[in-house]
Amino acid sequence: MAGIFKAYDIRGIYGQTLTEDIATDIGRAFVTLLRCRRVVVGRDMRPHSERLFTALARGLTMQGAEVIDVGLCSTPMCYHANGALGADGSIMITASHNPGEWNGFKLCREQAIPISGDTGIRDLERIVQTGAFAPPAERPGRVRQHDIGPAYAANVRQTVRLRRPARIAVDFANAMGVYEARALEGVVEMTRLYDTLDGTFPNHEANPLKSETLADLQAMVRRGGFDFGVAFDGDADRAGFVDERGAIVPMDIITALIAQSILEREKGIILYDLRSSWAVREVIMENGGTPMMCRVGHAFIKQQMRNTGAVFAGELSGHYYFRDNYTTESAAMAVFHLEERVTT
Repeated sequence: MAGIFKAYDIRGIYGQTLTEDIATDIGRAFVTLLRCRRVVVGRDMRPHSERLFTALARGLTMQGAEVIDVGLCSTPMCYHANGALGADGSIMITASHNPGEWNGFKLCREQAIPISGDTGIRDLERIVQTGAFAPPAERPGRVRQHDIGPAYAANVRQTVRLRRPARIAVDFANAMGVYEARALEGVVEMTRLYDTLDGTFPNHEANPLKSETLADLQAMVRRGGFDFGVAFDGDADRAGFVDERGAIVPMDIITALIAQSILEREKGIILYDLRSSWAVREVIMENGGTPMMCRVGHAFIKQQMRNTGAVFAGELSGHYYFRDNYTTESAAMAVFHLEERVTT
């Protein structure tokens, strides 16, 4: 168990540092800490995610919480379920872009407010390590299923204002972008690459930050006929892009393009991380927005968005945050806004 409680999530190697017994204890600790009654739980396609779900749900229900099982989903879909269903918290079972032997938990309070090391993860670690759980509930909670896909897609599609039919190439990396991209179906024509779920990542690492993982997408786009290409990471809370010629587009430039799209509809505060080029600030100002620099890290960015009422934030790591998804990531919204720019 040593070392699995990280700054932004819980993550370890399944069967070694992260076991089913530990998952049950984390479920118990989560309810003990938050005193929550309704918890959304989603999961990715890794071979052990289902087993970890069963173990985690055992701990949550033991303490009396109701588990809203949203099944296989992207992390943005899990965030949306948290907010839209009025849950007291959520847990996404995923290790993002890590190799297949890894797994973990991304944790939130109500309204998809992230739990980080300083805001709860260290407390969870203490409870688990010391066994300081609240007594089990006299009446255990239950598990019920809920399909969040249609509601998430409807929320994403509210952003659509395409000037012409759109065509993109998509590299799913055998991961949860397959579910994230369902929000695009029927609106955008997609040519798919590696769209069979496989938690062993047989084709390449699901990490668009690494340029070598984009090579197959670039080759597809260079065959012609696409507005651009997009590659999702393992849990689809990040996305990388290549232009119509297959060239990699820097992620801060994507932030600027999305900001342009959003500012056409409403003026407001746009956050950009401190590593971004000054071009991002200039584009925001030229389009009537208020640029505001933010520190690196999703928990800090989301808190600053809430504090300032920002409508959008972009991070150089490929995270794109939208007020309209409970100030959390939505790779699908990012695709739609970028498509709006290139079809203008």
